[in-house]
Parts: sequence; structure tokens; C-alpha cells
Amino acid sequence: MKVLIATEKPFAPAAVEGIKKEVLDAGYELALLEKYTEKKELLDAVADTDALIIRSDKIDNEVFDAAKQLKIVVRAGAGYDNVDLTAATAHNVVVMNTPGQNSNAVAELVLGLLVFAVRNFYNGKTGTELKGKKLGILAFGNVGRNVARIAKGFGMDVYAFDAFCPASAIEAAEVKPVASRDELFEKCDIVSLHIPATDETRKSINYDVVTKLPKNGVLVNTARKEVIDEEGLIRALSEREDLKYIADIAPERAAEFAEKFPGRYFATPKKMGAQTKEANINAGIAAACQIVGFLKDGITKFQVNK
Repeated sequence: MKVLIATEKPFAPAAVEGIKKEVLDAGYELALLEKYTEKKELLDAVADTDALIIRSDKIDNEVFDAAKQLKIVVRAGAGYDNVDLTAATAHNVVVMNTPGQNSNAVAELVLGLLVFAVRNFYNGKTGTELKGKKLGILAFGNVGRNVARIAKGFGMDVYAFDAFCPASAIEAAEVKPVASRDELFEKCDIVSLHIPATDETRKSINYDVVTKLPKNGVLVNTARKEVIDEEGLIRALSEREDLKYIADIAPERAAEFAEKFPGRYFATPKKMGAQTKEANINAGIAAACQIVGFLKDGITKFQVNK
């Protein structure tokens, strides 16, 4: 069996070594495709591959067509909207993610971005503190729970809304549940987005939602850029000069945001949430272990295309 690591944005070397150990100890072959620039390189590499480990790489129907032996794809990370699940299922390929492995890294970045924002992007002018501010967490999964944990250490008043998480589970984490997304935006000084990009959530964070934030509100997005209605957000920031938007993934109209909203907009040059050595290692090794478990024992615990 051949396992391929295919990453435009490579894993940390320590993560590759960890993956290699898991794969070789299981008696499988490991191949590596890093920093590829042409899709043909990926198509050629998957031709004789049985299992594939990826990060944010796009795996579509063309890739599945080229991968005649492919049995499983594991996305090292939580989000898997870069994989065409319908095509995977049509080709009898199992797709998994590795939930929770990057969650602390993303959560730490959220709080780092928030300190940066409330201190006016370190421009030398007087800012504010996070202590005592109301933080709203939209989606209370692995990342959201870690954000809550760290935010409480800053002395923040933490709220959350998740349509798929019972209020009792939120309360058990010593976080205050609210009844709706809109209530979260109305109540909280800062809202942190952790929703996936789905048909229901794409462009769901729009003008009407953003403008519910109270005066001097901050919106932080370490989820997906697709959940933002950029036209609506631009309008909201134009009309509400007290609002700020910070993200770890640049919007499609990044240049326009930067030009129109200096001092109120910031995005990292590329998605940085999982860009720590620890997260790389955790997610990479988890992906390798899940592949071994599936190939040897048929374990499908983290399958996302059931």
C-alpha cells in the first residue's frame, strides 16, 4: 500500500517524520509531494496511490478520476470543504478529517489577533483591554471551546451560540449560551467565527448581522472567508466607523478592505490558524494513524462523506 503526502503548503519537518514512522511501522510505502505548483504534478502523483494525506489542497473529481487505486483521503485539520465529497463517494473513497488537532493553535491565534486589534494594531495610540469585554463564540466545537478556555484567562465574559450544541453543554464549559446568532452579535463586544463553510453558512455573516454588533465591536474570523458576505461587510464598515474586522484569511477583496479601512482591518498574509509546529505534528500524525486504522481494520470514526 502506498501513502502519499501531497501538500502545496508543506507540513513541518517534524510532522513528516512522525507520519513517516506511523506509515512505515505499518508496513506501507510513503511518498511525498511538497510545494507543487501545477495540478498535473498532483494528478501524476496520485495515479498509484492508495491513501492520501492533504492539508488545504483541492481534491476534486479530476483528482479522483486520476487516482484509480485511491481508498482514503485524510484532511489534516478540521475543515474539509477543499475536498469534493460527492466525487469521493462516487469513486468509493472514504474522506476523513482530524478534528481537534489544530484547535489550540487556532484558539491562541484568535486571542493574539484580538489583543492586536484592541491595542489599535500597535500604532502607539491608546487602546483598550480584553478584560471585562463580552466575547461571543459562533459555533462551540473544538476550536470554540479552546477560545473560551483562553478568553476566560483574560477575564472576558464569554457567550456562545451553536445550533447543534445543547445549551447544557455550553453551560458545562462555564460559558453562557444564547438563543440565536443574532442575539450573540447584539450582546457581545467581540464575536469570533468558527462556523464551517457550507451551503447554509456561505455569506451568512452579512450587513444585517454585522451591524448588530454594539459600538466599537470587533469581528474576528479564523473560520473560512466564504462565510463572509464581503459586499455587506464593506458596507457595514463604511457606515459604522467604530467597527473592526480581523481575520487569518484574506478576503477576495483584500486590497479594497485595506485601502478603505486602515486601522480597522487586518488579515494575515495566508491562513495561519494551524501554522504551528505542534498543530502540524498533531494533525499529521493523526492523519497517518487514521489511514493505518482504516486500511488495517476498516475504522471509519472520522469519516465525513457517509
